[in-house]
Amino acid sequence: MKREELMNLAKEMLDKAYVPYSKFPVGAAILMKSGKVYQGCNIENAAYPVSCCAERVAIFKAVSEGDKDFDQLAVIANTDRPVSPCGSCRQVMAEFFSPDTPIYMASRTGEIEETTIEKLLPYSFTTADLRSGQGEK
Repeated sequence: MKREELMNLAKEMLDKAYVPYSKFPVGAAILMKSGKVYQGCNIENAAYPVSCCAERVAIFKAVSEGDKDFDQLAVIANTDRPVSPCGSCRQVMAEFFSPDTPIYMASRTGEIEETTIEKLLPYSFTTADLRSGQGEK
């Protein structure tokens, strides 16, 4: 699947976002190594901390289906510059993505930036940190 196709699937999700408070829709699409795609949109709540970003919705959909072989992620918003995943999403990506998994960030103008979780969150907290904190090697 080409980057543009994945981005179009992310863009489809903008209309499904539930954003009555921020009015800031975000769409995401994740391509798995199997070729399956999971889509997500942000879902807000009046109690703001329990809202969930589009990227995490898509990742959690995949994981809840037993699928953890992530290949690429596309995320888009109606922004002037390519939208960047928030810190919470970055930490979830660090949990499930390989360091070099391509992440495409796009804007309403069609500008796309390509990065990786290693570049977005270079000093992420990982399971290796948990093991070393318990005295394991």
